[in-house]
Amino acid sequence: MDIVWTNIVFSIVAFALLYFLLSKFAFSKLFGIMEKRRELVMQQMDEAAKTREQAVAYVEEQKQALNNARQEAQNIIQQSQITSNQQMDKILEQAKSEASRIKDEAVRDIENEKNKAVEELRSEIGTASVRIASKLIKKEVSASGEQEQLVDQYLKEVGGRS
Repeated sequence: MDIVWTNIVFSIVAFALLYFLLSKFAFSKLFGIMEKRRELVMQQMDEAAKTREQAVAYVEEQKQALNNARQEAQNIIQQSQITSNQQMDKILEQAKSEASRIKDEAVRDIENEKNKAVEELRSEIGTASVRIASKLIKKEVSASGEQEQLVDQYLKEVGGRS
């Protein structure tokens, strides 16, 4: 096989001329576009990294806010338990006070009824004593007489000592 040097030289000259023309008109624009594309990709990567960092920071803020909300809810629950316990104690104290008051009133009412019963009994005993005395003496005694007053006085004295 024969090598044709003229073809090789012509090809080299054509290639060099093509390379010169491409480098003068095309490569600078092509390399400029590629550089812009590289800068755009780098800028997008930087923005993506910043966005990711912001997202991580936002997630952390949300976690902190959630923890704060949980803590606040726990504090509210504890405060409501304390308040309900205080109210329960207050209601129990009021109930005890009311029960004591009702008991005291009942004791006073019982004492008053007892005193009324004793007075009625004294009155009936006085009347019965007068009747018995009048039957024994066979004399009629008036209800407003001196003897009834003496019997009432005697019963008061006897009742006061017992």
